[in-house]
Amino acid sequence: MQLNRGPEFAKGNGTENDFLILPDPAGELNLTPARVRALCDRRRGLGADGVLRVVRTGDIDDAPAGIPARTWFMDYRNADGSIAEMCGNGVRVFARYLVGTGLAETSSEQPELPIGTRAGLRTVSTHPDGQVSVDMGPATVHGESSATVDGSSRKGLAVDVGNPHLACVVQEGLERVDLSAVPHYDAELFTNGVNIELVQDDGPGRVRMRVHERGVGETRSCGTGTVAAAVASLHADGHPTGRRIVEVPGGTVEVEVTARTSVLTGPAVLVGHGRLDADWWQRLDQP
Repeated sequence: MQLNRGPEFAKGNGTENDFLILPDPAGELNLTPARVRALCDRRRGLGADGVLRVVRTGDIDDAPAGIPARTWFMDYRNADGSIAEMCGNGVRVFARYLVGTGLAETSSEQPELPIGTRAGLRTVSTHPDGQVSVDMGPATVHGESSATVDGSSRKGLAVDVGNPHLACVVQEGLERVDLSAVPHYDAELFTNGVNIELVQDDGPGRVRMRVHERGVGETRSCGTGTVAAAVASLHADGHPTGRRIVEVPGGTVEVEVTARTSVLTGPAVLVGHGRLDADWWQRLDQP
């Protein structure tokens, strides 16, 4: 059987938070919410936690001001088709794809790669061991709030990492919490929804985390969520800055929080590539 050749795609993950990558250098791909939902469906489509469209900043109508038009832009979509501001795991995979396909180059003299996101410009560095570091920008604390998770009220720290988070430090029982249902949260504070992390101490400088991602559900990891988790853990210990190793179900990352910014370092893996069937792709836009 021969498929009609549709758009190219690649698949990758960062600590098992998995993404479909759609290269669109000419800015011509019509990435509708229906198409995103179908692509991310693990039975109907290819399956993923989200979609990363590779496009130039100049082709993004809602790109933040100040990002050069020719800069590669990570147009990130949640699995439900909604647009998200930022994804820490996604931007690492995005950078790995750019370098791996030759769309961008780094070197020992110039290891940093600028990437546009809806949360602003992010600087990414790829390392020979497969790790990727992202300057995530400042993690801003907006006070405390609470959410009802698995029938229990959890107090947490509201943290903005380019997207909204409520990081709740728990003393025990992290593995037993049911995160399948959408938690109830303060909709007046989080007007565009919120990612909710449960964070438990795991020894000096280490925490474990689980997350319910806005527009997705529980995932194996959330990059911006690990930053929020590190901030909440440091805050609980009375420290505004510092370093945390964050273990998620999909792996381990390192987060450094300074007075100026936050840096996330973790793996980024490309697992394959191919083409979508053109007929299937076109049918997704039919009523």
